[in-house]
Amino acid sequence: MITRGDIERTYGIISPYIRKTPVVSADGGEFGANGDLTLKLELLQHASSFKPRGAFANMLTRDIPEAGVVAASGGNHGAAVAYAANRLGHAAKIFVPTVASPAKIARIREYGADVVVGGDRYADALEASQSWIEESGALSIHAYDQPETLMGQGTTALELQSQSGDLDTVIVAVGGGGFIGGIAAWYGPAVKVIGVEPETSCALHAGLEAGHPVDVEVSGLAADSLGARSAGGLMFPIAQAHVDEVVLVSDAAIREAQKMLWSKLRLVAEPGGAAAMAALISRAYEPAEGERVGVLVCGGNTDAVSFSK
Repeated sequence: MITRGDIERTYGIISPYIRKTPVVSADGGEFGANGDLTLKLELLQHASSFKPRGAFANMLTRDIPEAGVVAASGGNHGAAVAYAANRLGHAAKIFVPTVASPAKIARIREYGADVVVGGDRYADALEASQSWIEESGALSIHAYDQPETLMGQGTTALELQSQSGDLDTVIVAVGGGGFIGGIAAWYGPAVKVIGVEPETSCALHAGLEAGHPVDVEVSGLAADSLGARSAGGLMFPIAQAHVDEVVLVSDAAIREAQKMLWSKLRLVAEPGGAAAMAALISRAYEPAEGERVGVLVCGGNTDAVSFSK
């Protein structure tokens, strides 16, 4: 299990390389929900998602071979690894599936990484990356199932606690689980942690029901960022111990959350980045009156979107 001490030490290592992203307070009524909201704007992090925290945690605490680093990604993790590698002077090769958005692929290339696009889903990119690791000797940086990744992502919660004071609840979008695993490891039982998954990509929800990670089919609007086939094995016991509930949201709710984040706060969030807010506006999670709720707006890698329809 990842500890608060692990996360604190990691934060001391990576803090010179990441942004302490801001928070915004809002009345839940603005979004048709109860509660007093604190939005943590990780879409303003380098590479436009929380992922550089884990990428830097890996590269600053592990030996990097001459062949550099390799990652499989739906897009955001790849952009983060490419950014961190570029900043630290390492070669990077990123494998992404065809479902990855053009905006994310362009961001990865912008940071100088070698991009390989192939396969329909993240699992296909992961398999291709493993073959490259065997061939090249490059260091694998896993998107969610690595201790360093979990510790890096957990620094988001460390920051949020320092910025928001005492929260009752934190709502977190879930893909493979590295983000919610790190956040739940920081808060432990002190704060209610709610996971949010799309109805069409619900690996953690299915795994918790089964009592162990299971494979699921993935599709839908947020599949590029939240479409892991199964929950990570390292984070799973953390989720069992400290994630209070995982709720499911529709693609329509995610799209509506994107529209609301734009109309109310002028934030352009990608679908996965808006999933936590989707849980509130769809009432998949309903806070009590006066409940203090942290909402992780975790990604903004998207093409320009019109919300007029």
